[in-house]
Amino acid sequence: MKRVRQQKILQLIKEHPITSQRDLVRALAAAGFKVTQATVSRDIRELGLVKVAADGRLRYVAPRTRGKGDLDEARFRRLIRDAVVDVETSENLVVVKTFPGAAQGVASAIDQVEWPGVVGTVAGDDTFLIVVKPRGRAAEVRNRLRALLAGEKRE
Repeated sequence: MKRVRQQKILQLIKEHPITSQRDLVRALAAAGFKVTQATVSRDIRELGLVKVAADGRLRYVAPRTRGKGDLDEARFRRLIRDAVVDVETSENLVVVKTFPGAAQGVASAIDQVEWPGVVGTVAGDDTFLIVVKPRGRAAEVRNRLRALLAGEKRE
């Protein structure tokens, strides 16, 4: 049943602008699936769904099936500008604030671009951490993100 439900989720987000877990629960109910928000939350995480800006709103989309480190640079820059609100550092961590629901998608994108010094990310709903090694690189990662927010192109 889970596999069938998750296939339906992928179909629904492709065909409709699903902007929240509540919207997805309703759409699944209309399609004959009785689910809770907790079930939908797990499905979203397992499917790796991300929120992207479309028509001035964030909506769920399936991740592209690209290899690690193969994220389109223009798409990455747009994702950062559309979703990130603030960037700060603390020791070897970069703390990134996003719009609600966008942290996991942006964190996944950061993991895909494989910046030097980035060990990995840990994401919540509207905040994620970038773990940086060595500690001195945290400011470099923060500055790189801020440059992307400002619309600067940096290599």
